[in-house]
Amino acid sequence: MQALNLEQARFNMIEQQIRPWDVLDQRVLETLQTVPREAFVPEDQQDLAFMDIEIPIGHGESMLAPKIEGRILQALDIRPTDSVLEIGTGVGYLTACLAKLASAVFSVDIHEDLTARARENLAAQSIRNVTLWTGDAAYGWDKAPAHYDVIVVSGSLPEYDDCFERQLKAGGRLFVVVGQPPAMEAQLITHVDNEAYSRVGLFETVLKPLVGREPKQAFHL
Repeated sequence: MQALNLEQARFNMIEQQIRPWDVLDQRVLETLQTVPREAFVPEDQQDLAFMDIEIPIGHGESMLAPKIEGRILQALDIRPTDSVLEIGTGVGYLTACLAKLASAVFSVDIHEDLTARARENLAAQSIRNVTLWTGDAAYGWDKAPAHYDVIVVSGSLPEYDDCFERQLKAGGRLFVVVGQPPAMEAQLITHVDNEAYSRVGLFETVLKPLVGREPKQAFHL
């Protein structure tokens, strides 16, 4: 894409996809404007960079649709002093957006080649406040610092459990999608104080299960 076309496509993405989904937080919109989404999309799919779709990145994984990423960033109300844990790095685009809003991001992916690709993509954008790991975080991730202000789970859980909320600091926020198709709900869980948590349903969507948290197959005689 030529530079002018890129900027027009980015503008259209924000105005026609993201704003209509009630993403109005100016810090979030500026982040989506300044982080170059096209730099994270596989080269053979550049024409899809700003479309309202999930973009395949290998291993059956996908970049989330832009409007979903916008809603995630807005719901979490990320502050400049926040530490963030992201489960499912992918190619690093949402990671980069989180890093623009937060103090530090810690991100883990189960696929080593995706971690490597994300590291290259983030380095190319001079984003240095991100720590990347490869490993299985399907039931949480206990490497230091272990507790976070914000946690983002980019794959769905068939049913809710508290493995991720236990890693929230007091006042911390967790984004997770819960359920099975066609009935999945994006949820925001807040660690209110001590052992108290609040849970708010945000919107309905369908998201691939987190690796290791696929629904169990029903047994039929």
